[in-house]
Amino acid sequence: MSRGLDHLVLAVRDLEAAAAHYRAMGFTVGARNRHPWGTENHVIQFPGTFLELITVGAGGITDAAWADRSRFASFSRDYLARFGDGFAMLVVETQDAAADQLSFDEAGIGGIEPFFFERQAQRPDGSEVRVAFTLAFAADAAMPAAGFFATQQHEPQNFWNPDFQRHANGAVKLGGIVMLAAEPAATVPFFEAFTGSRAVCASARNMAIVTPRGTVEAMSPDCYRDVLGLEPDLSLADGPRLAAFKVTAPLEGMAARLEQAGIAFIRHRKHLAVAAADNFGTGLIVEEPRA
Repeated sequence: MSRGLDHLVLAVRDLEAAAAHYRAMGFTVGARNRHPWGTENHVIQFPGTFLELITVGAGGITDAAWADRSRFASFSRDYLARFGDGFAMLVVETQDAAADQLSFDEAGIGGIEPFFFERQAQRPDGSEVRVAFTLAFAADAAMPAAGFFATQQHEPQNFWNPDFQRHANGAVKLGGIVMLAAEPAATVPFFEAFTGSRAVCASARNMAIVTPRGTVEAMSPDCYRDVLGLEPDLSLADGPRLAAFKVTAPLEGMAARLEQAGIAFIRHRKHLAVAAADNFGTGLIVEEPRA
């Protein structure tokens, strides 16, 4: 079964500063939420996908056993300690986390028990509702600096909200992600097993998989610089790194927002690009909606 993108886990040390930054770029940022084990987040929704700005709360990890079982909490904590702000984890959608965990196990990328959790979420009117998830984990020993899991939503009607998906900058979707890799083709077996989709290209310069919702790409440093216009400034000493994401939004409107907010960007080929250093550790690519 093919799995589309569900969300991106963007680890940040200063959650409120990151939320203010994304608001300044014209994104609608949801309320601050807290997980039972001590991590906190803000969510930026698009139809069917979202960005998760996540940090470890002021009290630290309050339940180490839960944090280790949830994996994304302990991974986010360890990522922040080792690398600082950045794109920590890539998440795909699933309708059956248990079945996908078996699929990951059979492909040799699993071996971690699924994890269920729930929390309260705020609606636009301030009322609280229950949201609940089961996570199925995947891992590649060659990519220890990147985390991966699939998530099943048990109360999707309480999570997704059209009001949260309307952005002042006109953004309409999360278009895909880009990983930086010394050998992009070497990532193909993992990503094909993780997404359930076949690679449409794989070479020494780049790899691409088109999922039902968004693309997954891996680029060599030279390709990253040539295609995106950004410097490949992440260390690959720990293997491939999740580096950037793509958003579809009107370019001129987004350019005006960035200029007004004083956020540096470049125009390259047919897109805008914000460097990781100017976007809390993660590159941002803005592409024009197709007519």
